[in-house]
Amino acid sequence: MEAVNAAPDNSMTRYVISIKKGVYKEKVFINEKKWNITMIGEGMGATVITDNMSCGQNKSFECTYDSATFTVFGPRFIAQDISFMNTAGPENNQALALKSDSDFSAFYRVEISGYQDSLCVNINRQFYRECKISGTVDFIFGYGTAVFQNCSILVKKGISGQENTITAQGGYKGTPSGFSFQFCNILADDDLLPLINSTSTYLGRPWKPNARTIFMQSDISNVLNPKGWLEWVGAPEYLDTLFFAEYNNYGPGANTENRVKWSGYHLLNFDQASNFTVANFILGDQWLPSTGIPFTSGLK
Repeated sequence: MEAVNAAPDNSMTRYVISIKKGVYKEKVFINEKKWNITMIGEGMGATVITDNMSCGQNKSFECTYDSATFTVFGPRFIAQDISFMNTAGPENNQALALKSDSDFSAFYRVEISGYQDSLCVNINRQFYRECKISGTVDFIFGYGTAVFQNCSILVKKGISGQENTITAQGGYKGTPSGFSFQFCNILADDDLLPLINSTSTYLGRPWKPNARTIFMQSDISNVLNPKGWLEWVGAPEYLDTLFFAEYNNYGPGANTENRVKWSGYHLLNFDQASNFTVANFILGDQWLPSTGIPFTSGLK
């Protein structure tokens, strides 16, 4: 946090903070005046920023957002070779490891580890490449617009009887937003492997109206319930506005024969899926080259 405070405000040039390997037990907050910050660690599991605040411990009005170990607002933030963790555990409800409101933010070889609500893609355009994201309930959630490419999505063991949901996208007040997963691996983490047959896991559920989530060209393991997607209990009206879709996935969990029959669930063709690529969904061809982070523009 001291290094963040030392960074200039409203910087038009990139400011790089190198973080040596080690475990940093602290909460980090990058405000909206800290532009163009890059944080580079020495690898996932080597450079670790961690905390354990949760809604189970903190009952404030904003306990979900307040629980975040790492929060970033300033635009054009880049993180590379770092782990962000929240170790509150599955029994402590919402406990964020990372919350990003940063427009044009990019995360490369970053680990985001928690249980419920591990990653909050809150608003704006974001890109995640070769990241490892793990959790139990709604562990990738928010109102933002993001593409996840070549990422490992690891489903953990939660509390007894709990259903796992990978995503909970919320739309954004009528503005198009959503999550697109491309070339990703959907897997059970080691602690869940013995319980796959007794624990249901779903690709996502609609957190708010106009939820939009797409999985395409990804390897889906047998961790997934054949139904694929889950309704939000108490809000059946969300089913009328959601857009959930799949395209050209593979693996034992990719069979769509027994998927939900909602009007908002779709199996896409090539042209439709192209709308959710880096180039078209987050206009990444315009801003990702300057980050130096590799990306695939289209469906190839």
